[in-house]
Amino acid sequence: MKKSAIVTIDGIDKKILRVLTEDARTPILEIARNVGISGAAIHQRLRKLEKSKLLSGSKFILNAKVLGYSTTAFVGIYLDKAANTDDVLRALKRFPEVLECHYTTGNYNLFIKLLAIDNEHLMHLLNKNIQSIDGVLRTESLISLDQQIDRQIKV
Repeated sequence: MKKSAIVTIDGIDKKILRVLTEDARTPILEIARNVGISGAAIHQRLRKLEKSKLLSGSKFILNAKVLGYSTTAFVGIYLDKAANTDDVLRALKRFPEVLECHYTTGNYNLFIKLLAIDNEHLMHLLNKNIQSIDGVLRTESLISLDQQIDRQIKV
């Protein structure tokens, strides 16, 4: 895997990024007024930041609890062979409840974050879906009681 190039940003870029990471729907002209440059200059800088891969779009964030998902779990996955990683990843991608998957050092081969409606749903996801994937040896689960910090890296 190739290492990403480090992008150098100036004070104006930082101001723009701070506003947008707080609220990606902030109008360009409002950002321009606050930063003290034209809307066209904001657009140019945003295109430059996207091209550099520092920015990768914007998105709305769904409130999973409003959709009925009350259980967040982190699951360490042990594989019987590391060679099975790609097959297991393909299988995990079929489950929309799996939000993140990380290839890790330490005890687990993979570490996932998933959402479940409740503990019964979590048990079903683990027993019937995840643990039945060919190549998964076993899992260890941690249930999140409450998320205390949710943020992006500061610029």
